[in-house]
Amino acid sequence: MSEPLSTEPYKGVRDFYPTDWARQEALFTRIQQTLALWGYEEYNASPLERAELYEAKTSEEIVNEQTYTFTDRGDRRVTLRPEMTPTLARMVVAKQRELVFPLRWFSIGNRFRYERPQKGRLREFYQVDVDLVGLPDGEADIEVVQLAASILKSFGATEDDFVIRMNSRPLLNAACAAAGLTNEGTRQYLRLLDKKTKMTREAFVAASNILSTKDPLAFIEGEDADVSEEVASEKRRLLNRINMLKSRGVHNVVCDSSIVRGFDYYTDMVFEIHDVNIANSRALLGGGRYDGLGTLFGTDVVPSVGFALGDVTLADFLDTHSLTSNKDMHLPQVYLGTPFVDDISAAQTFANTLRIEGCRVFVNLTKRTLSDQIKDAVKRDIPFFIAYGADEVSGKAIRMKTLATGEEASFSVADLVTRLQHNG
Repeated sequence: MSEPLSTEPYKGVRDFYPTDWARQEALFTRIQQTLALWGYEEYNASPLERAELYEAKTSEEIVNEQTYTFTDRGDRRVTLRPEMTPTLARMVVAKQRELVFPLRWFSIGNRFRYERPQKGRLREFYQVDVDLVGLPDGEADIEVVQLAASILKSFGATEDDFVIRMNSRPLLNAACAAAGLTNEGTRQYLRLLDKKTKMTREAFVAASNILSTKDPLAFIEGEDADVSEEVASEKRRLLNRINMLKSRGVHNVVCDSSIVRGFDYYTDMVFEIHDVNIANSRALLGGGRYDGLGTLFGTDVVPSVGFALGDVTLADFLDTHSLTSNKDMHLPQVYLGTPFVDDISAAQTFANTLRIEGCRVFVNLTKRTLSDQIKDAVKRDIPFFIAYGADEVSGKAIRMKTLATGEEASFSVADLVTRLQHNG
């Protein structure tokens, strides 16, 4: 007899039982509500894409080491999406003449990367991608950074809980040129800089010295900072953007010349938001401006700016700071108990009356006693209990019990609906 199959999921992915998925949905709903306030529309696409879509512009590390790529039965190379931006570019270019620009779009879905599972990082994760497409550098960049901060604040975070670290790809390119690096040398150095936090200081210095006799970052923040006019000009642009954000009420943004963002397609501003608590070492979210993806599909440059937020790092952030995610917002509000089996039909009819008004109702369908039904409601974290029998069918007041306190009160149907609506 063969060995029974394991009940463990594939390494690096998660099963979401109802209470787990309720929290996910609560996170997504809060984010959707915030984005709607800013006029952003939700879109989606299949997680399967042609492999060449990522090989053209996504970072080499992701393509070569982290993608789930396979050949299908039609001998086509297919990749499970590791990120959403190339898909967004494909969709926008496909209907560029029909769309009304600028686009304010967002997508929430699962992404796949073959990585070593660890805190804040899994092989399958959910991610929110937010993009403003069709406007050049300026107000669009300011809005996107403000929006990223607003999402965290919508969960109750304050500016004391996180910091926005901002940099500029043109500034980094200018610094590399000032240090004497070629285009290929610049590319190698930026890839190295992107991995700096994963390396010891000695290892980073040794590796960067191989590429250049001068440290490019010294032209941004060190003793050589005034040597290159191009560096000085780009740094003024970056600082002006930071000052503009502060004038708009975003005070926790700083210049960080080590922020690169690993993707090859970033063309200007890049930024990351980090938890101030050292328990969460990874960026909560990151993004920037990318104006060149449209060229992959033979069209003109489509100016774009955006960011991505992962569910794992967001959940870690909320837990670390004891912030709410309204994880019970999808649970039933009231348990409709039935004294006898013959009462179930009437209870279902009454439950439908409440559901029409937006109340979430769980109806008992078993032969359990009312005492056992109350115990069942407690196990399910349902806050209110109603025993719906012959008296309630005859039109008498509805008595509802608050299970946390044991208190009971009588309501008319209208008052009951109001009570449940106010208790969300």
